[in-house]
Amino acid sequence: MTADALPDLAAYDAVLFDLDGVLTPTAEVHMHAWRTMFEDLFAAWQITPPYTDRDYFDHLDGKKRYDGVASLLRSRDIEVPWGDPADPPTADTVCGIGNRKNEVFSRVLRAEGIAPYPGSVALLDYLAERGTPVAVVSSSKNAAEVLAVAGLASRFDVVMDGVIAERDGLASKPAPDVFLEAARMLGVDPGRSAAVEDAISGVESAAAGGFALVVGVDRGTGADELRAAGAHVVVHDLAELVP
Repeated sequence: MTADALPDLAAYDAVLFDLDGVLTPTAEVHMHAWRTMFEDLFAAWQITPPYTDRDYFDHLDGKKRYDGVASLLRSRDIEVPWGDPADPPTADTVCGIGNRKNEVFSRVLRAEGIAPYPGSVALLDYLAERGTPVAVVSSSKNAAEVLAVAGLASRFDVVMDGVIAERDGLASKPAPDVFLEAARMLGVDPGRSAAVEDAISGVESAAAGGFALVVGVDRGTGADELRAAGAHVVVHDLAELVP
């Protein structure tokens, strides 16, 4: 698709953004944290085949933390008790393993910080100038911390994150629940709004929610895979969507 054929997101009633991999490169921090945690776990439990980056895209990317743990372990025919979100990181439960990963993530985020993608900031500036409402729709329980560290917190009145999803019992992406709830919180009709995602599960979530436009951001997932999941348009950087 040529640049002049790309849609003007300001023409929609609102734009709902995923966070990790769309606004900030935290997907790389998540990938590093998951890889570190699962490589240690697989070695300790003698699990085969070994963990790969494909596991991240197939089982973890875009999902709530505990759902991702359960999905990946299930891919190795391993079932452990679900446990409780309050489980310590040492617990051999789905929640304990997820909390173990989160310790690694938080440590890296605090040590190294995070800067938003310049192209994403440019698009947010463009939408702000035109008065287009925006929201964040993230499966991460770290969304508020990431937005604060990246200097983006003041830009969003609505942040639909993993904390709210767990509190309200909302199904993880690829179910449409979190996108639909964010649209409700923002007071907009999904059928007149746009969603921006980089994960297959996120694209499927927005598509299932009936959003008028679903933009896929290819940060490594693959343009064909994003289109197959329901993306109407695929870009490599959100700067491409600034007229």
